Amino acid sequence: MSRFDSDFTRRLLDKARGTFGSMDAVRCFVAPGRVNLIGEHTDYNDGFVLPAALDLALVALLAPREDNKAIVVSIDKGPDDEFALDNIPRLPNHEWTNYVRGVVLALQAKGGQIGGFTMVVGSTIPVGSGLSSSAALEVATGFGLGKLFGPELSGPELATMCQRVENEFVGVNCGIMDQFIVANGQADHALFLDCRDLTTEHVPIPSDLAIVICDTRHPHALTDGPYNERRASCEEAVEAIAADQPAVTALRDADMDLLNQARGRMSEPVYKRARHVITENRRVLDSVRALKQGDAVTFGRLMNESHDSLKDDYGVSCDQLDQMVNICRGVDGVLGSRLTGAGFGGCTVTLARTDAVERLSEAVLTQYPVQPEGPALVYRSRAMAGVREEDPKAILGDL
Repeated sequence: MSRFDSDFTRRLLDKARGTFGSMDAVRCFVAPGRVNLIGEHTDYNDGFVLPAALDLALVALLAPREDNKAIVVSIDKGPDDEFALDNIPRLPNHEWTNYVRGVVLALQAKGGQIGGFTMVVGSTIPVGSGLSSSAALEVATGFGLGKLFGPELSGPELATMCQRVENEFVGVNCGIMDQFIVANGQADHALFLDCRDLTTEHVPIPSDLAIVICDTRHPHALTDGPYNERRASCEEAVEAIAADQPAVTALRDADMDLLNQARGRMSEPVYKRARHVITENRRVLDSVRALKQGDAVTFGRLMNESHDSLKDDYGVSCDQLDQMVNICRGVDGVLGSRLTGAGFGGCTVTLARTDAVERLSEAVLTQYPVQPEGPALVYRSRAMAGVREEDPKAILGDL
């Protein structure tokens, strides 16, 4: 069961009652957040990633309407949104409901006869933290509306559609990983994903290891320029390598020898960003092998190397992330710690022995400086299943 405390469920139920009136026709869809254990900025380079779905999750309550309107409200975000289903423009300033609008358009393009609906959203996924709150909203919307009106898409189809919405409608040039793990996660497993052909393997996470997420409270904004600039640098590196090696169509196809041969055709920042991606792909493969062998020490070392590469080569860390990583690494029983998500702020992910979690939490809460957004938040999580429908009473209690 996902983690929903009494305050969250009370606020969600109050909003639902005030919005729907009767709860008789309301259906409940749950989409997890995600943490990427290793494999950062590799997904849009046709590379490898190893995320897990979280018990921090988004709940979407949906009910059909008799008119041709969509009404979308949130217990935390604003403003609410209302739009006609035959006229769905993108809103300015990247309002949160653009994710919903884009998914409705995408389902319509797939032949879905989307009728009027009311949607109430609540989430325990911290926004701006790098835990994929936007992907959870997209996937929950697509999954829920598919159940109400069709078409019901497979997990991979749903993920691919939602990625396209974020790329083409919202305007974030993200890769496939976030939507894929939200749609296809499995409890107590990480998901090894080949982002080129979307083949997957569920890899068990040993029960004596804990995934600990620390929110720096320094938010990031994916629609800002640095993310898209990093992607453009990767494309520039591929072009330079392909001048001699035309079979290279993505950094996935390159190794360090090929990169070094083309170094003279690219700037130093482009070279370093490509070096991160190439070495990160190797770290993911090595990490999967270590996890299968029960070698948590090697897995943790590779996590540390990943963060250092993201900081020094890819340039997407920041003072807050580095401080948090250093605090976590200093705790006895911690195996590895790194930033997770796009970077520029957000969260770290730490792999620790289960008996070290309390020490880790105490160290973070006493040593990490309070930020303008508030003190650090520490979440101990387990890997959960992907998007699913649940009984509203199981989430909200007595309706």
